Amino acid sequence: MKCPGQDSRYWKPGAIFQVECPACGNGVEFFKDDTTRVCKKCGHRFLNPNMDFGCASYCQHAEQCIGNLPPELMAQKEDLFRDRVAIETKRYFKGDFKRIGRAMRVARYAEQIGKEEGGSLAVILTAAYLYDMGVKGTEATHEGNATGFEKENVQPAARELLLKAGAREELIREVCEIIGHRCHPGQEGSLNLKIVSDAVMIAELEEKQKEDPSESEELARIIGRSILTKSGRILAERIVMKGKEN
Repeated sequence: MKCPGQDSRYWKPGAIFQVECPACGNGVEFFKDDTTRVCKKCGHRFLNPNMDFGCASYCQHAEQCIGNLPPELMAQKEDLFRDRVAIETKRYFKGDFKRIGRAMRVARYAEQIGKEEGGSLAVILTAAYLYDMGVKGTEATHEGNATGFEKENVQPAARELLLKAGAREELIREVCEIIGHRCHPGQEGSLNLKIVSDAVMIAELEEKQKEDPSESEELARIIGRSILTKSGRILAERIVMKGKEN
């Protein structure tokens, strides 16, 4: 069955519209489900300015529904999926603002490192947001102590959320492998795992510095020993060692 949003039988007035070509100003007619059109006057191809992904931003069947997307829209689709995971993470933690804040920081650091080091930002950011998923439930089960018990809850909780969001199986599998790898990955870990591990470590060091500050030399040793990527070390020094220069 075709998605009602893409079936012209269900279209309302305004589903077919005209916009000006950004290159020459000529009028170009768009249908609501067109991703791009070519201007007949100048030959310029441009994106549908009214394109609304809706469920296509996270649905695993989106390509079957609206076809292959151009690179510009694929990037937007990944951004929307990332935002959906962030929202679901906040819903999962509810009023636990400390864990929400930590998840947002880990994701922010992972994105900065990932853009410098490479890897899959979709995997990196999703794993960063969900890294502590399940720990809350584990702490309740084990009387407030989640150490050593995270893996039994974190992966099923993350898988359930990602299936709900319509993530593809390959992404779910790698994300679950990363968040289930609670110990230090070492040099044998994948690039995506190292990046997420670095982001988590930076967030932990940042929190520790606020509670029990360490001296510059000790921080430098920890960063050199624990942070696995060059970009991660640079970011860690900037965030964790700020104010330690003197």
